[in-house]
Amino acid sequence: MSTSKQIIERDSVVVKFVGDSGDGMQLSGTLFSDAAALAGNDIATFPDYPAEIRAPHNTIAGVSGFQVHIGKETKIIGDKCDVLVAMNPASLKANLKWIDKGATIITDVDAYDEKALEKAGYQSNPLTDGSLSSYKLITPPISTLAQETATQYGMDTKNAARTKNMFCLGMVYYIFNFDLDTPGTLIDKRFKKKPDVAKVNKKVLEAGYNFAETIEAFESRFQISNVQLPKGRYRNITGNIATAWGLLAASERSGRDLFLGSYPITPATEILIEIAQHKSLGAKVFQAEDEIAGICSAIGASFAGSLAVTTTSGPGLSLKTEAVGLAVMTELPIVIVDVQRAGPSTGMPTKSEQADLNMALYGRNGEAPCIVIAASSSSDCFYAAYNAAKYALETMTPVILLTDGKIGQGSELFRIPKVADLPAINPPIVQPNDPDFKPYRRDPETLVRGWAIPGTEGLQHRIGGLEKTDIFGAVSTDPLNHEKMVNNRYEKVMRLANRIPKQEVTGCVDADTLVVSWGGTKGSVETAVKEVNKTGKKVAHAHFSYIMPLPSNTAEIFAKYKKILVCELNTGQFVGYLRATHPDFKYLQYNKVQGLPFTVSELVTVINNTL
Repeated sequence: MSTSKQIIERDSVVVKFVGDSGDGMQLSGTLFSDAAALAGNDIATFPDYPAEIRAPHNTIAGVSGFQVHIGKETKIIGDKCDVLVAMNPASLKANLKWIDKGATIITDVDAYDEKALEKAGYQSNPLTDGSLSSYKLITPPISTLAQETATQYGMDTKNAARTKNMFCLGMVYYIFNFDLDTPGTLIDKRFKKKPDVAKVNKKVLEAGYNFAETIEAFESRFQISNVQLPKGRYRNITGNIATAWGLLAASERSGRDLFLGSYPITPATEILIEIAQHKSLGAKVFQAEDEIAGICSAIGASFAGSLAVTTTSGPGLSLKTEAVGLAVMTELPIVIVDVQRAGPSTGMPTKSEQADLNMALYGRNGEAPCIVIAASSSSDCFYAAYNAAKYALETMTPVILLTDGKIGQGSELFRIPKVADLPAINPPIVQPNDPDFKPYRRDPETLVRGWAIPGTEGLQHRIGGLEKTDIFGAVSTDPLNHEKMVNNRYEKVMRLANRIPKQEVTGCVDADTLVVSWGGTKGSVETAVKEVNKTGKKVAHAHFSYIMPLPSNTAEIFAKYKKILVCELNTGQFVGYLRATHPDFKYLQYNKVQGLPFTVSELVTVINNTL
């Protein structure tokens, strides 16, 4: 490894790989983030897929990206990039707004022909017209160099042209002072069934690394500070895989086999794929013909005694709504995972929002309360899924777990816990021939009914979508009985507030202003609050993971602050819910509905304006 160039130490950097849908940007970003994690860096990633499935080649609509924040501590994906790898004119134009002046741009000069420039909307070539003079511009003939290397090692011309992402990745590894052993191992793993392809990709990667070492454009290299973490076993994990693992852990801890009935939908499908790989743990996966069949199969599995789950995104949650009401009425435990995306209807399937909260809270006919929990980060998806399963099983109530596309498909470092160290899960399973068994006899403290598994001796009972009599479970249309059962089902959910964690406040807790967030916006809002407090101003922060019911000390916290600013990626659904549940307080709000996450800089501005 060359040491002749200056080494610049940095606590963190943001790198973004962008190109056409077929340019391998997701693979490049994943390999880079995995290598950074193995090198000892903290990471946060953000895949940014085009909303169109087959957008025209070299157009803005077809740009695919993968942003990686590496460093000492990375709770956010980063506002602006320090290094932008842009494979064609369209990707450069679409992402120029996300880099600071002075940042490094690596782009393929071979891609800037007249036709590609025209399709991207350029009037002149940005590589030669001086418009990029404020940036450090590196323009090697990437396609030519990659193809020459790949064909030299026996790859055909068509596939050789597809290795240009590996050439760029090699350059980036050089810039950040990474060795090639780790990425080589990762490529072998990625192409383990195609060792010849792995060999050529590694050679192209090495060629890109050596090229960067020899050109004068790279006058210095970066050394990124390592993260200091507690001892343990770590991995780079996406939120969807973490969700799957949390459900598998809950299955093991509760002693209930996991059943997943789902229909594939962006951006939730990876949960189904991951759980399907763990049949050895007792997991059963049913890929249904539609969303309705998915949740109905899960309700049947719950009735039979399984930890039942269904996964979806916005439009799929709409389709499941009648069956969610059936699960409420039958008082069966089921976890409904909603990886939120931009809507309404089909909306922007690959973009992230927090727009399904109202649907989770109110989207059913009749009085049908569900527990609602929201994950706050990619790694937190594990614990949110585990707790969703725990409270569904212990409360005999459907739980809707809200994640979103950003944290579901993004990734970060995750410390793998021991299942034995996780909180106990105690489903209220009725024992055979229980002399006191009645299908709707409730625990006097929690109002939870017993779980009578079919086939258990002495526990015959009726269950279904029609209203039942209190305690005994006969079909009933008695008005007073119906009112009592409606109140029981609601109160059962509300009493969970006595068992979930108290709401915490961070930042300057003695401030006059409280910033409130929920779900996947935690990292951005928390970082913005810290930035404001560093300037000598005082701001507190309360991030909510438990939505229905809210933590029992919510009103107590709100009463301490003169201003309450609620930030969310929708038009104001959580703040509307707070106004309904806690009307004694005045709320300010900041909302963004662009299919994009908050940036720290915009939140700092909003908080300062509020102050």
